[in-house]
Amino acid sequence: MNLKQRYKQLKQNIPAIYLVMKSSEIPILAKILAFLTIAYALSPIDLIPDFIPVLGYLDDLVILPMLIVLTIKCIPKPIWQKAQNEAQELIATKQMKKWYYALPILIIWLIVVLILIRIFWK
Repeated sequence: MNLKQRYKQLKQNIPAIYLVMKSSEIPILAKILAFLTIAYALSPIDLIPDFIPVLGYLDDLVILPMLIVLTIKCIPKPIWQKAQNEAQELIATKQMKKWYYALPILIIWLIVVLILIRIFWK
């Protein structure tokens, strides 16, 4: 699989993981990993900032795929297959709005920033 195909697969796995996260049939560990994966994928803050040459993008190339693989391994295969099919349909029909999925993460970061401002403003 070349890089272009892997990137396309990555773009399909994130929505599928989000769909799986809403399922009540998956184990709690899979839900936690799914939440962490979605949060990391949508988070505007990386562990290593992107402005640091090479290392900044390396964490996105290593951490996110690693989280995706760990999450997929914890999800029962029939549920994962169903989520992948649903994600492909959403992508094909352009029904998926990316900003909608990022909104909860942005709200969390906004709250964190406000708390930090409040702490340091005193």
